[in-house]
Amino acid sequence: MFSIFTTSYSCSQILMKFDRVDPVKPLPVINCCTPLAGASLSDGEASELERLFRVLGDRHRLKILNILLRAGGEAVCVCEFIDHLGLAQPTVSYHLKQLTDAGLLEREKRGTFAYFRVRPDAMEQLHNLVEPAALAKAS
Repeated sequence: MFSIFTTSYSCSQILMKFDRVDPVKPLPVINCCTPLAGASLSDGEASELERLFRVLGDRHRLKILNILLRAGGEAVCVCEFIDHLGLAQPTVSYHLKQLTDAGLLEREKRGTFAYFRVRPDAMEQLHNLVEPAALAKAS
């Protein structure tokens, strides 16, 4: 290693050391990225997806969806969610409304109680959004 402080050099020797430029080898160009195919979603579709994922971004709503999926298409009374989730009735109703407004659930009124089930095409629609093969077909 070259040090100007430990060895005595003349001024011209120091300048010669710093003025020397080593030749640089050219490096090969590496194509590290896959070319983008472009977006297959319109602005409207992206906005709809954003809303859907925002609704699904809550752990209580995911639990509600899980309970309904495990019910095998049968309608579940709102009172059942209160016990399973340990939440107050107004909070459960709020989460159910968010899922219904997002188009994931159907609401059925039976007397004074509301029953909910997953819309038949909702899970297929959600699956098509996240499955890579469906995304490839869209582009």
